[in-house]
Amino acid sequence: MTDVLPPPPWKKPRRAPSPAREPLSADKIVDAAFKVLDAEGLDAVSMRRVADELNTGAASLYAHVANKEELLELIRERVLSEIQLPEPDPARWQQQLREVASEIQRAYANHRDIARLSLGTIPVGYHALRMGEGLLAIMLAGGVPPNVAALATDRIALYVAADSYEGALIVSRHGLDAADASERFQARLKEIHEYYRTLPRDKFPSLTTHVDELIQADSDERFAFGLDMLIRSLATYTES
Repeated sequence: MTDVLPPPPWKKPRRAPSPAREPLSADKIVDAAFKVLDAEGLDAVSMRRVADELNTGAASLYAHVANKEELLELIRERVLSEIQLPEPDPARWQQQLREVASEIQRAYANHRDIARLSLGTIPVGYHALRMGEGLLAIMLAGGVPPNVAALATDRIALYVAADSYEGALIVSRHGLDAADASERFQARLKEIHEYYRTLPRDKFPSLTTHVDELIQADSDERFAFGLDMLIRSLATYTES
């Protein structure tokens, strides 16, 4: 019957029970880290910031993720896990290299400046090693000598990461999202085009004559061209 009585003024009201939280896991922490990454960029990803995203304290994350370094490795591994690797085909090895490299580049492009995680590191995660194994196996199947294929695996990975990271830098410098950045960057290219045309022709005859060719290709065309240069050069090493 006490529930029908008004509470005495000196008695503190009971706190409403907090809603039950879902238990933390490494996967949930990585999910939250991606939300921070995609919204704010890689520099914003920290244990404290991810904990805020999960509405918990940073200390609770350490039971599942050792530190920020491991968190960043898990993020990179999640992205690379999306990449499908083909069974090496000696007749299609060059096209297979293009397809895998392009798929990695697209995966990086979906997550702002995540490509930076692949620069200055040696792969040790399962999916990073899987990428290295896949690229190496494709080249070996195509007759590329092992020493050349080993170096090319590193150079192709570096090219893809560097190109992807440059794309992220363009977005961060010229707009809030990819579409906005692309529009602003194209406007800047038009300004550069006009500026190059005003350069003294006697000092810069090649630049002023071929300014159209210099800026005509978009980022996808430039990536494909650079990748094609690498792969065509590899073909000159193939064993006859």
